[in-house]
Amino acid sequence: MSAKFELIAEPRAAKGTGASRRLRRSGKVPAVLYGAGKEPMMVSLDHNAMSRHLANEKFHTSILTVKVGGDTDQAILRDWYMHPYKPVVMHVDLQRISATEKIHMKVPLHFEGGDVAPGVKIDGGIVTHLMTDVDITCLPKDLPEFLTVDLSALNINESVHLSNIKLPAGVSITSLAHGGDDLAVGAVTTIRVVEEVAPVVAAPAEGEAAAAAPAEGEAKPGEAKAGEAKKGEAPKAEAKKGEAPKKEAPKKEGK
Repeated sequence: MSAKFELIAEPRAAKGTGASRRLRRSGKVPAVLYGAGKEPMMVSLDHNAMSRHLANEKFHTSILTVKVGGDTDQAILRDWYMHPYKPVVMHVDLQRISATEKIHMKVPLHFEGGDVAPGVKIDGGIVTHLMTDVDITCLPKDLPEFLTVDLSALNINESVHLSNIKLPAGVSITSLAHGGDDLAVGAVTTIRVVEEVAPVVAAPAEGEAAAAAPAEGEAKPGEAKAGEAKKGEAPKAEAKKGEAPKKEAPKKEGK
């Protein structure tokens, strides 16, 4: 059975963004209470109390007692909205319930036995949680705080499905009741190790190596060919065949 929580709410008449902003500045949270064949009611809740409740996992799956003036209703937390980056509760939706009408809501999954599963203890696998909560249908009195998923019998590469979860009396999994797929909720899998392989540079073929080598008499890159002057040097005069190399005339010195 779920835990018991009591909320003290105050009716509010002002509507709109400006009114909600003023309400939050005064330490209140705008909320709406609806359902069970009654007219929706705009109310406000204490912000600090609501913030503490939302931090409690049991609060999300409990039947709440909501007191507004002299009236008392049983309700569930249907939705809530937080500020994008501040720890501020912006709005809360509360749905009235009837003791004779079934409700459906999400409850958390608690996994146990993963540390003693053969796939983990013997084969060195790891536990993977594929779901964190599941939608169930039941009467308010049968609403559980959570559902337990037993992983203790799993071997390597085996999984537990929705149909394997043990349900309390009067509780059904909504998707299975409507013919949905029997999805896996937890598994034991192998650890995958990804190795980085260094790229292999192929050696050039014999023909490619010969083509890359400079031919005889050709200059290597950056070198001048035989008989040619390097860049920035004056070309040297060559003697013709059978002639003596010319001598440079001595320069006359000035008097």
